[in-house]
Amino acid sequence: MKIYKGKITGEGLKFGIVVSRHNELITRRLLDGALDALLRHGAREEDIEIAWVPGGFEIPAVVSKMLKKKKFSAVICLGAVLRGATPHYELISGQLARGISTLAIGSDIPVVFGVVTADTLEQAIERAGTKAGNRGWDAAISAMEMANLYSELK
Repeated sequence: MKIYKGKITGEGLKFGIVVSRHNELITRRLLDGALDALLRHGAREEDIEIAWVPGGFEIPAVVSKMLKKKKFSAVICLGAVLRGATPHYELISGQLARGISTLAIGSDIPVVFGVVTADTLEQAIERAGTKAGNRGWDAAISAMEMANLYSELK
């Protein structure tokens, strides 16, 4: 029996991070969490590239550009979509998830979903570093594990 498991280490890996400026109060905390996780697990600052985009809808387009560079071990997507009084939330969160999923399935490197979707600002803050942990940290841990797993599967 052969079992594949990815290690949680960033040593020798390169990471692209795409982060939305919309809801920056949340996304800045997600980015801080992701960077903390990567650096604590052996990634080097010079092996991390960050692209800021206006909003969540733009994340998949920039991820696609990063994938075409063929220089990253994994790409991490960070954003925050909060429910409002209009159907905008459903439209953006659905398209964002679909776009990232499509890119992940079609890519030879992991594309990790680190987007917070929440009904309220309070819920989003909880997922960006208070009671519910930090979704950016979690996404970075997943990115390292998946990058190493993909490497094992080659």
